Amino acid sequence: MTGAVTHVRQRVIPAAEPGSPETHSDPGGIDIQPPPLDIEPPGCAVLVVGCGNLLRGDDGVGPVLVRHLWERGVPVGAKLVDGGTAGMDVAFQMRGADRVVIVDASATGSAPGTVFRVPGAELEDLPPLQGLHTHSFRWDHAIAFARWALGEACPTDITVFLIEAAGVELGAELSEPVTAAMEQVIEMVERDYLAPLRPQTGAEHTVEFTADGYLRLDAALAASRFPSDAVAAVPRDDDLWLIPLRGPRSGGLLLKQRTPAGDRAVLIREVLADRVPVGVREASWDDAHKALRIPLDRH
Repeated sequence: MTGAVTHVRQRVIPAAEPGSPETHSDPGGIDIQPPPLDIEPPGCAVLVVGCGNLLRGDDGVGPVLVRHLWERGVPVGAKLVDGGTAGMDVAFQMRGADRVVIVDASATGSAPGTVFRVPGAELEDLPPLQGLHTHSFRWDHAIAFARWALGEACPTDITVFLIEAAGVELGAELSEPVTAAMEQVIEMVERDYLAPLRPQTGAEHTVEFTADGYLRLDAALAASRFPSDAVAAVPRDDDLWLIPLRGPRSGGLLLKQRTPAGDRAVLIREVLADRVPVGVREASWDDAHKALRIPLDRH
């Protein structure tokens, strides 16, 4: 979705008259009513949306960035969305989020890899919605539509990161300057938005070994450290190391949901040669090795 910076037009969306239903009319005179809010997804503390077309080189930097963040683990309270080129979907995903980060490619004529950080205070004037076709939706249209359709449920803390594209040829990969810029934006998003939601390194987490050979993790721990539900379990010295994998295709063991709240369990009996130390343990996250270390002996 390149060209977003150069195409932002300065216009304030008109508010409805006091006491009247909020509507907009297209050029044909058809009144458009905002959809009911109860069909939208639940809110979150931080929503990160990557916009763009993965098939067109640097235009896909937003979705690629989201995938890199996902591989790091999604902390509780955060939501990552591959917005693709469907701007209207992005608008609905924003409902109830406390903070929103949108990442997209831009085409302003600046040097490839230039990063623009546009704070929400500069996004007050947005494009008009009348006559807009879904295929021409961009991130700025998504924000304008969200403010109209979601009302008070639309977040006010919105930041847009734009990365200047070098090329958007069909089938091309990300260019070197855009890849380097993407890594910078990943670190900024992690530092300013996701890190405050993550458990502290070395913090203890309660896990449980069961008599039937399972290891149980609570929903918060599973979501923040093992988002793919695929793990490697490796006994090392007096600990069991639980290491997150990219997905089931990477092999390893599967974390299975065991409660509606999202608690997980993984069958660990064979890894420990049927010597499962039944009971509760205090595990700690080892950031250097990207593993959850669980003591096998009680101390």
